Amino acid sequence: MCTLTLAWRAFGDAPVALAATRDEALDRPSEPPAVRTGDGDDDGGSEGGEGDDLEKSEDDESGNGTDDLVRYVAPRDAEAGGTWIGVSEGGLVVAVTNRWLDADREGERSRGLLVRDCLTAPSAEAAVRAVERELDKRAYDGFNLVLADDRAAFLLTYDGGLVVTRLDPGVHVVGNVGGVVNGAERFAVPERRRAFGEERADSARRIAGALVPEPGESGASWLDRANGVLADHEYGACLHGDEFGTRSLTRIRTGSPPEIAYADGPPCETPTERVGLPEEFAVGDA
Repeated sequence: MCTLTLAWRAFGDAPVALAATRDEALDRPSEPPAVRTGDGDDDGGSEGGEGDDLEKSEDDESGNGTDDLVRYVAPRDAEAGGTWIGVSEGGLVVAVTNRWLDADREGERSRGLLVRDCLTAPSAEAAVRAVERELDKRAYDGFNLVLADDRAAFLLTYDGGLVVTRLDPGVHVVGNVGGVVNGAERFAVPERRRAFGEERADSARRIAGALVPEPGESGASWLDRANGVLADHEYGACLHGDEFGTRSLTRIRTGSPPEIAYADGPPCETPTERVGLPEEFAVGDA
């Protein structure tokens, strides 16, 4: 995923509103969002490491045994088995972007599996603790990970060391080289990708400027604007290349009623369509 826009507790009708693009190799197979279960619908498909889920501890506050299943809605990376974005039935939203570094890291496991595992956590705070424990055991390639529910929101940045930032109410924009977070620019452009990295930083700045909430705006209205900004080439979020480019856009709004929608292709040319949910599937409360 390249560009992630998050509005946390900025609107009365949506504790969490998120719209994000995914940039990926054009030949990497994927599946659209569907209701999945927390034990993993697959064997874990790790990249050079074991495929087991995050360890759970007594402070996870879930009260669940190991046989309990947590349902969530997410697309699926058909190659590694994880996902890049999703929302649990309890209203926890999780999304990841790659983090460009000055030197490649040898990740022991797919970052998408980390996202999948976080979606089974009972809260954003519990997911943070679970990630901290996981990173004590295994290394991952660089990432920016957003965790948000109706009580708290966090940005986790990892480049071999983990930095956890609690997010304030408002709009945040995150991409491969950092973003605009808590109203401040937080960019780290690697020298080896300086030119393209500066373009990505400028894109994030312009997107953040365009998505300042308007007086009286609802979360649903803001998501419509975010969808349009991410699809507009003027803002540099929708990318087209011969082998790599923007593959999809996902938008999520928690509350009542919740909204999950997906564009299965570049958003500049692909309509964003709602994902059907079972009647009993509630995503958080407004």
